Amino acid sequence: MQSCLAWSMEVKLKWTLCCILLATLSPTGGVDPEDSCDADNESCSDANRKSQLNKDMEQASRTKETLSKRFDNIPNTYTNELVLIPTGVFTMGTDDAILPQDGEGPARRVKITEFYINKYEVSNAEFAQFVKETDYITEAEKFGDSFVFDQLLSNATKSEITQAVKDAPWWLPVKGASWHHPDGMDSSIEDRWDHPVVHVSWNDAVAYCKWADNGRLPTESEWEYAARGGLEGRLFPWGNKPTPKGEHWMNIWQGEFPTNTLVDGYLGTAPVGSYPTNRYGLHNMAGNVWEWTADWWSIRHSGEPVTDPTGPPKGTDKVKKGGSYLCHKNYCYRYRCAARSQNTPDSSASNLGLRCAKTVG
Repeated sequence: MQSCLAWSMEVKLKWTLCCILLATLSPTGGVDPEDSCDADNESCSDANRKSQLNKDMEQASRTKETLSKRFDNIPNTYTNELVLIPTGVFTMGTDDAILPQDGEGPARRVKITEFYINKYEVSNAEFAQFVKETDYITEAEKFGDSFVFDQLLSNATKSEITQAVKDAPWWLPVKGASWHHPDGMDSSIEDRWDHPVVHVSWNDAVAYCKWADNGRLPTESEWEYAARGGLEGRLFPWGNKPTPKGEHWMNIWQGEFPTNTLVDGYLGTAPVGSYPTNRYGLHNMAGNVWEWTADWWSIRHSGEPVTDPTGPPKGTDKVKKGGSYLCHKNYCYRYRCAARSQNTPDSSASNLGLRCAKTVG
């Protein structure tokens, strides 16, 4: 848990260019002293801690009241299903690393025991059902803000923002942005129930997967094995061509940033059932939204064969895979099967989602 709420002047965030968030906030406005404290911050007065606790409780109450009005409207759209991925051996990573600083190599033989994984990324409708049944409040809601790509924001929302991510000004911290207000408080998910849920932290993702079929997040090796769909040494889940037969098979940035030609149909997220599946029947294993995995981040890997690796025992960041609608070959070539990135477990953004896995038996 962060010790200070969002809009603090010293919030540290992780940013890897388009893959968010490895830089510090660059403040341009003032901060109310009471807003920079929470109940665990010993430098805050008792009065301030009490005041912040009251604010948190009021915000949680407003969130619950707002969502309760929408619970009856949750559609049964793209209800997820678990796909059985068979036991097998594959080559994880690559010896031809395009981003070696990310720990893409070395290539190593990995045996994976059969497991289940979601056919689709978790949708807004599915996450809404989770919240309806559990009253769960995400970390973005608790912190009071989350990061949104600026082209998705209304002019009214942008006019209220006084901070930006250093070296990446297209990422803006938006008050009230959360899974059910993905582009700020004046947006909703009622026109995108079948889109992937975003603004979920790693901790939120773990909670959701446990609720859903008593599942879990996939390990990084399971995720990559499933994404490759039984193909060896290919860049993408279907092969080496980004647009096979001239068709768009993933949701990534089109054109020269910051101009998006929209030739694949989307500026932001696409519905979770969009685009063809890989050979295992999985949708959107490249692009659309980043997906959390269970592993702690490390860039050091043994080249020796292993079985069901789970990553290092501890760390500060969690691995995410798949890339997002903001990735492009020129600056964020991380929608390849071997590509990877990372964020702290409490991070959230408008291009970060999840899919769940489950152990067989």
